[in-house]
Amino acid sequence: MNKRILMNYIERFGLTVALIVSTCAIQRQQVFTQTPAPAAGQTSEDDQFFRGIYREFYDTYRLGPADEIAIRVAGQPDYTIERAKVSPTGSVYHPLLGDMEVAGMTVPRLTKRLTEDMSEFLINPKVSVALLEANSAKIGVLGDVMHPGILIMNKPMNVLEALTASGGVADTGDKSGVVVLRQTRDGRAQTFKVNVKRILQGKAGPEENVSLQAGDTVIVNGNTKKKMAYILSLAGFGSFLSFIGGAAR
Repeated sequence: MNKRILMNYIERFGLTVALIVSTCAIQRQQVFTQTPAPAAGQTSEDDQFFRGIYREFYDTYRLGPADEIAIRVAGQPDYTIERAKVSPTGSVYHPLLGDMEVAGMTVPRLTKRLTEDMSEFLINPKVSVALLEANSAKIGVLGDVMHPGILIMNKPMNVLEALTASGGVADTGDKSGVVVLRQTRDGRAQTFKVNVKRILQGKAGPEENVSLQAGDTVIVNGNTKKKMAYILSLAGFGSFLSFIGGAAR
């Protein structure tokens, strides 16, 4: 074979290999771009933890005025309601059962009650209830935050999310000693201390960012003179707790 022909063959062969390698590299890059790696620190345990929070929120949420629900009865379109708003008096209207008092009931409890009541008129009814919008659950955020007041908790919310929705902690606030005040159904008070500074630094586990319940009050102590004891002693604080906790009791 002529030496020049041989060199041309080698050069063309090398160019072909280079093109193949380059194409494969581009394809690998596209695959990696389309399938990003999991975020740092994200684990299946964390995912299960947050799924559990959502499940607990919807299973334990107590219905109240302005909430919206769906009532579905399999094979019974006349008795299915895709969207019903709880009235100010805590009831919804159903074409088969009439006005029903639902305030204070959880979705599982309401599903059981509807199934029992409809069984008087229908054979083995398959009833499901869905919480579409949660508008009655309220929490309070007080102390050294930018916008203290009342928040509507229409989805699962933790301490950091509540503080963010309130404009964040003020410069005078103590991020290391945030307190969650919770009243139990038997009237007892519970307190949880949350180190928001650790959470912001990424040093805290997901369970340290306490999940809130309807009626909770988040209190940010001042790093100077304002303390939780001062806030608790304010006139009208008891009425404030009763207001935000009304739908949850």
